Amino acid sequence: MLIEEYKIDGANTMRRKLTREQYRRKKKMKRLLVLSSLILLFITGVGLIGGGLSKLGKSIFHQKSRQTMQLVDGFYEKLEVEEMLLTPNEYSRPQIALNKVNGVVIHYTANPGTDAEANRNYFEGLKEGKTYSNGNYIYSSSNFIVGLKGNIVQCVPLNEIAYASNERNEDTISIEVCHPDDTGKFTKKSYKSLVKLTAWICSEYNLQKEDIIRHYDVTGKQCPKYYVEHEEEWLQFKEDVFQMIEENAKNEEKK
Repeated sequence: MLIEEYKIDGANTMRRKLTREQYRRKKKMKRLLVLSSLILLFITGVGLIGGGLSKLGKSIFHQKSRQTMQLVDGFYEKLEVEEMLLTPNEYSRPQIALNKVNGVVIHYTANPGTDAEANRNYFEGLKEGKTYSNGNYIYSSSNFIVGLKGNIVQCVPLNEIAYASNERNEDTISIEVCHPDDTGKFTKKSYKSLVKLTAWICSEYNLQKEDIIRHYDVTGKQCPKYYVEHEEEWLQFKEDVFQMIEENAKNEEKK
């Protein structure tokens, strides 16, 4: 049996005769094409939604990460930390658990004029396995770096050790601070951020004044240089940290 099929092309009409089997096959192909198109649209839609949710999730996670440090809102004036975590590797971020925090160690970068991100990128570059002139591998990093304008970059999570303070890596949080010249003295903005960050860490981990130490106090290394050469300034720094903690506690009581 033949079935007539009409095709319209502009003003011309064409007639074509198909067998029943040909007609069934053609109808089946149309259904398959329609079904394939619907499936493709569905997959594309799911992908777009999934990508959107993924970006939203990352955004929420990043905001949550920043809000963790912004627990110091109020008196601490929104201490903001930019999270730029190092790639896990054996030379600068070994992902060894930091199970207990008994102190915070202050360092200087010993790299005058460089800023936080540049020093963070140096730590990142160590993942390739760089060596000293004697052939020994370089192991180095820090939990935080304070920049010349007071910006703070986090390189290593607070539940992981950083390679900064020799035998005290296992129970301390480390802070590197940038400085403009060879004196090692921090800028006013760097100092202010360092006081806030150290105060927050001491409050978070219930640390005492004596738990704030210099790299010098661990190994005798001239780090941070300015505070090794000016002991009275180092003592004043610790006073400033705990004055901030006390004033913040008073403000909390008033709320």
